[in-house]
Amino acid sequence: MDGPVGRGRDQELRSASVTRRESDWEGVRLHVVTGKGGTGKTTVAAALALALAASGQTVLLCEVEGRQGLARLFDVPALPYEETRLARVPDDGHVAGEVYGLAIDPEAALAEYLEMYYRLGRAVRALHKVGAIEFATTIAPGVRDVLLTGKVYEAVRRREKPRRDRRVYDAVVMDAPPTGRIARFLNVNAGVVDLARVGPIRRQAESIMMLMRSPQTAVHLVTLLEEMPVQETADGIAELREARIPVGGVVINMASRSPLDKATLRAAARGGLDRAEFEAALTHTGLPSDDRTINGLLTDAREHATRVALEDRLRKRIADMGRRTYELPRLPHGVDVGGLFELARELNDQGMA
Repeated sequence: MDGPVGRGRDQELRSASVTRRESDWEGVRLHVVTGKGGTGKTTVAAALALALAASGQTVLLCEVEGRQGLARLFDVPALPYEETRLARVPDDGHVAGEVYGLAIDPEAALAEYLEMYYRLGRAVRALHKVGAIEFATTIAPGVRDVLLTGKVYEAVRRREKPRRDRRVYDAVVMDAPPTGRIARFLNVNAGVVDLARVGPIRRQAESIMMLMRSPQTAVHLVTLLEEMPVQETADGIAELREARIPVGGVVINMASRSPLDKATLRAAARGGLDRAEFEAALTHTGLPSDDRTINGLLTDAREHATRVALEDRLRKRIADMGRRTYELPRLPHGVDVGGLFELARELNDQGMA
């Protein structure tokens, strides 16, 4: 399906360009993006998909939580259970690659699975009528995760088993569940292998786990320079390693760097900035230089220095995790399609895609 990108949006996307250098993750076909809620993992997943498309790749960007976050980011109607083109990515004025979006619905995925592997199309329609499909996908949360990961697996494997009615993708980017449950989500088919001793269900689960644990997969973790997201990132890396699922990079989102040098920051932190210099600077620019204004500025400077010191400690803690690290800036006007391209350029410049 080629909607919902219309003429106006096509023109807008063509006017933005993304250049690319060699990626740190050559050979990875499935990029899983996770992070603590509120860190911007959906935004990072979308930017990563655009960055990958800058090299001419056709990329599937999928979400599995039913939030329609991709539709809001790309300013399009709610995504159906159908692969829908979200963006063309230009390169030097020419279209280099495309990003397609998919909101994976577990009920539709189950129906598709039964039809694809067991030719049960008529039976599926009957099951829908009596509510059996909805029952099967809600009675046990693990069933939902099996179906969601199974659909992603099918999209990744199309290059090896192409069909005329299926678009083949060079890479798949998954906007995955939060860090707190990412290892369980990706490892869910290991439990299926234990339960299903023989037959097609076991073989399918084994194949999915082989992909999830292979060098073709990388799980990237998104964090902020705050204590709780950094701790959850560390915990997530440990859980992924225990599950033998490859850990990718760590993306520090909404990051900033202080315009002040280290000596000035140290002086601000201990309250040692020169009041006279503040007063002279304010007077020179024609701004109020009364005690209240100066005291407020000195307090702001001390709080800023304290914040920078905390962020430096957290950056070091992230570096000690031993993963490649990338930083994305906070966009002053929020994230729109143009902002996504800006973030994609950052990821390309830093070698993530």
